[in-house]
Amino acid sequence: MLICTKQSVPMLSVQPKGKQKGCAGCNRKIKDRYLLKALDKYWHEDCLKCACCDCRLGEVGSTLYTKANLILCRRDYLRLFGTTGNCAACSKLIPAFEMVMRARDNVYHLDCFACQLCNQRPLYGNMPYKFGYHTIG
Repeated sequence: MLICTKQSVPMLSVQPKGKQKGCAGCNRKIKDRYLLKALDKYWHEDCLKCACCDCRLGEVGSTLYTKANLILCRRDYLRLFGTTGNCAACSKLIPAFEMVMRARDNVYHLDCFACQLCNQRPLYGNMPYKFGYHTIG
């Protein structure tokens, strides 16, 4: 059974002197000024990395994902395990990590989201979306 978890990665001050934590990545003592705590373990900033792209997870955000014994950044988690769909306007595939617009039950690429009456793109801001002289939402 595969279990996915989404975890927060808080940046912590180094532990009090004399009580240094061991790094779950390299098994050495953490003597740095800052350390990360994830998956109930402590990590050097350089050791907590995405298993796919090798990015430092403390730098790319405050969340990480685990599945199938992998520690992943959001982008790689969605790329590997996210669901994809098709754009309601162009019918082309929308990758799981791509930003989308939603209207009712439809999903659109950002570039495809336009009014069906006048074909104008919305003036982004708060919903409802404003298209020239009319509004949807």
